[in-house]
Amino acid sequence: GTPLAAAADIPVGGGKIFKDAKVVVCQPSQGEFKAYSAACTHRGCAVGSVSGGTINCHCHGSKFKIADGSVASPPADEPLEEKKINVQGGQITLA
Repeated sequence: GTPLAAAADIPVGGGKIFKDAKVVVCQPSQGEFKAYSAACTHRGCAVGSVSGGTINCHCHGSKFKIADGSVASPPADEPLEEKKINVQGGQITLA
């Protein structure tokens, strides 16, 4: 798979956006990693930040929960698409 980051680079309770891979990798709780498409389900904008437990799109203000990608704040009404990742030896790769 495509190497994305060291697990240590992903903050607990936060996440990191990988523009080239179009993926957001989050760590909702210690040692639990989730990845989602970085394309907002509202209009396809690239999400812009991860803060306060949500992945945030700055185009129209949609927010998605880092724990499961579900919508935390509209206008988006569909969750972010989950992506498969592998975490091995402290490295995160796209599956």
